[in-house]
Amino acid sequence: MTGFDSGRSGTDRPALKQQLTLTARLNTSASDTRRGVVRLHPEVIAALGIREWDAVSLTGSRTTAAVAGVAPSGTPTGTALLDDVTLSNAGVREDTGVLVAPATVYGARSVTLSGSNLATRSISPATLRQALLGKVMTVGDTVSLLPRELGPDIPTSAATSALASSVGITWTSELLTVTGVDPSGPVSVQPNSLVSWGDGVNPAATTSGQPTVTAAKEASAVAFDDLKGAHAQASRLTEWLKLALDQPQLLETLGATANLGVLVSGPAGVGKATMVRSVCADRRLVELDGPEVGALRAEERLSSVSSAVSTVRDGGGVLLITDIDALLPSPAEPVATLILTELRNAVATGGVAFVATSAVPDNVDPRLRTPDLCDRELGLSLPDGTIRKQLLEVLLRDVPAQTLDLGEIADRTPGFVVADLCALVREAALRAAARASTDNNPPSLTQEDLTGALSVIRPLSRSATEEVSVGSVTLEDVGDMAETKQALTEAVLWPLQHPETFERLGVEPPRGVLLYGPPGCGKTFVVRALASSGRLSVHAVKGAELMDKWVGSSEKAVRDLFRRARDSAPSLVFLDELDALAPRRGQSFDSGVTDRVVAALLTELDGIEPLRNVVVLGATNRPDLIDPALLRPGRLEKLVFVEPPDAEARREILRTAGKSVPLADDVDLDALAGQLDGYSAADCVALLRESALTAMRRSIDAAAVTADDVAKARETVRPSLDPGQIESLRAFSAAR
Repeated sequence: MTGFDSGRSGTDRPALKQQLTLTARLNTSASDTRRGVVRLHPEVIAALGIREWDAVSLTGSRTTAAVAGVAPSGTPTGTALLDDVTLSNAGVREDTGVLVAPATVYGARSVTLSGSNLATRSISPATLRQALLGKVMTVGDTVSLLPRELGPDIPTSAATSALASSVGITWTSELLTVTGVDPSGPVSVQPNSLVSWGDGVNPAATTSGQPTVTAAKEASAVAFDDLKGAHAQASRLTEWLKLALDQPQLLETLGATANLGVLVSGPAGVGKATMVRSVCADRRLVELDGPEVGALRAEERLSSVSSAVSTVRDGGGVLLITDIDALLPSPAEPVATLILTELRNAVATGGVAFVATSAVPDNVDPRLRTPDLCDRELGLSLPDGTIRKQLLEVLLRDVPAQTLDLGEIADRTPGFVVADLCALVREAALRAAARASTDNNPPSLTQEDLTGALSVIRPLSRSATEEVSVGSVTLEDVGDMAETKQALTEAVLWPLQHPETFERLGVEPPRGVLLYGPPGCGKTFVVRALASSGRLSVHAVKGAELMDKWVGSSEKAVRDLFRRARDSAPSLVFLDELDALAPRRGQSFDSGVTDRVVAALLTELDGIEPLRNVVVLGATNRPDLIDPALLRPGRLEKLVFVEPPDAEARREILRTAGKSVPLADDVDLDALAGQLDGYSAADCVALLRESALTAMRRSIDAAAVTADDVAKARETVRPSLDPGQIESLRAFSAAR
């Protein structure tokens, strides 16, 4: 099974035969309510031979399956905490025995469900699949619409707002029955699973992949004025639809056809489909979910598209296919030619317009962009700080809240799209609701709820990447390094914080900065402080991480790195060990891989597509090995020499590092700093750490580090700075 951990036990290893009989108890946790999670003691999880978030079978009078989570501290070892729905599915009552065993779970190819008339007629299969992602189920189980949202790889569901708008507040208590699964046995709902209503109850989508026909104003709660940051694109699409569908004679008089095909691109979660639905509020909209249709067999994909085209041609209107890259990927599949033919027939029909959305337009079959199909393109960009504040105001407009500083939250969310902000608001609401439940007070959102949610919610643009942990250290906390801090402030923070000044003075800000200096002198530390000061998203990579033996893979890794940086602007790209990533060309023996990576870097830094709100920062201790083309103006043009710490700088480093170390009165940090010639910043920190370990060796109950401990530690921690290397770096600095 691919995707979620709930099916991990079915693929990573065979299910073990170990089984335990535990006492079933009702789980009263609000965060676990009806989400298909059983809480077990860590010792039970270990005894079963599984890991947290693996699936287990639960047997009472019937057998069901659920996802295993760790029980809260204090839970008895022999107790299994189940919510009321899972208790019912297992056929057990509270305080009775339930047999728990590892379960083999597969990703569902298809799942069918039944529910109330309101649910089956109002909830589309796409929304239903989002609500059930990661849940484990068998035929006959009862499941709720509450998204699981627990465990690794389970994203915050985007279905919440759609469920609320389609079903109303009752969606939280709506219960469904699983009527069929494929393959048989316990299955887990995956992003590519076909989830539909059984018995053809939903006329809008009786079979997964069939078109949904709506008046968009009935399906979308977003008004045109609430499309913050997308008004220009929405106005342009409105104008195109008006000319193509309402006034085609104007174009025909001028010798042009009234055909209209539009590809709407932009980062995931930025609101592409929402914008289209809002613009089409007064028009007939036929919508297909690209990933859902793309998961079907080839003939079923063609049938779904043909059905949608036939529907829109019969009554006119707009055909919308969301995330079309999942339906028409590049490289093309054989059925793509027939699908494109169907779409051309739709575009060629009078009174019909075609709109497609994609977060990765480069991955779409290039034939979609031919003049007889999508001859026009609209791009939605990431919201800046001002737009993020406006979006937060819209999202919190009707929420009971205390005084909120949304400007601060907007400043701390670079790279967040509207979907991320929705997730942030939901996480904050969960915190406020938990507090209100405990205090028995009316719920009210506070600034602390929003700032606390920031530690949990991560933007979509960075969901698959590692980042530098910036913490709370700012440039103000960096001792000494005055020249380095000033140079970085001018080259990195000013262009991102005061772009209007550069525009007013008619100059382009620097594209990048190179930090060079001996090892251990705080280059990475000052980058972390810089990112925290500017509230930037940081994309860090070491030189060797981009190297790959396969032709084209390394260059693609460079392009992807800068694409992620653009998608999360304002951002900082930190290239550590740059001498390994971009050495002088023509001197390597790796079949040209290094040379191609250097060329890709040069193109990204100073190519046709400009870097906006993205600053590149490199670090090295061998600047003489870096390709000279990378250091010319327009690229890494600002070179900053990070000097090794002098006595004053070492004193500040020791004081900062010693804040958490209990030092005895006989430890004189001022005198110690003067004795540490040749010690780097990392050496000074290591000296205090070794001093603490020496104190522990002296007595495991030691309460403070003494001067004797420091003296013994100095025998172990020796200075690492090489005088010859420092002189060489100073000579390089003087020559620039």
